[in-house]
Amino acid sequence: MKTDLKSVLLRARGTLAQDMAGLASLVVMLIVGLHLPSLV
Repeated sequence: MKTDLKSVLLRARGTLAQDMAGLASLVVMLIVGLHLPSLV
């Protein structure tokens, strides 16, 4: 399991930053979407 995770991270090193940025933007959209009804 540990070696599998390490190999996946090594293979996806190029797109890891893009994936993290996409995840952060999805979290921000979720939080804004949940708080939007209270603001309107």
